[in-house]
Amino acid sequence: MQKIIEIKNLVKKYRIGSEIITALDSVSFELQKGEFVAILGTSGSGKSTFLNLMSGLERPTKGEIYIGGKLLNKVKEGDMADFRRYYMGFIFQSYNLIPALTAIENATLPLIFQEQSKKERMKRGKDLLTELGIGDRLFNKPSQLSGGQQQRVSIARALIGNPKLIFADEPTGNLDAKTTTDILGIMTRIVKEKEVSLVMVTHDREVAGYADRILHMIDGKIVREETK
Repeated sequence: MQKIIEIKNLVKKYRIGSEIITALDSVSFELQKGEFVAILGTSGSGKSTFLNLMSGLERPTKGEIYIGGKLLNKVKEGDMADFRRYYMGFIFQSYNLIPALTAIENATLPLIFQEQSKKERMKRGKDLLTELGIGDRLFNKPSQLSGGQQQRVSIARALIGNPKLIFADEPTGNLDAKTTTDILGIMTRIVKEKEVSLVMVTHDREVAGYADRILHMIDGKIVREETK
């Protein structure tokens, strides 16, 4: 299989006053194309820090992060936005939709930065939102959508630019049990059909069970790995 992420001996330390806190402690990890991995841990386990480092939102104290064979550590801050746009899509617990925009405008926002024409943006957005089951809500604003519908828009926005990687931070944290099942089913299907790699952070063991692999994190370390 093709390797999309390779991480070697990753360390992240923070200074809080006179104290040094180790949030991530010598973590190594690989992710293959089309693989769904869940990072499972309680609050303070280091899982969100790990996600932030992999996505370039934070810089490591030590260690190496390779994305598509490129050393993320060496990507300049000025080039990071373009790097993320090419490789990555993001799904958040709180959806992070823009209230004044419609569902299709939110979903197609990344295409503006790719200088896609409005006609092309609308076509791709309509096709993707229809595939995700909300083709009848294209022109509704977030306040007119349920939590599950908003998360579908968020998933569409993450996928619209055809990224190689999706990073999901507690993507079902605000959803009820049935909607959680629906959203996880969509995410699992997308990984397989589109051969996108997905890294999901969660504190919920049942949610993590949808992944191909589960990395258990405690005190900044991967202490155990489960594979289906």
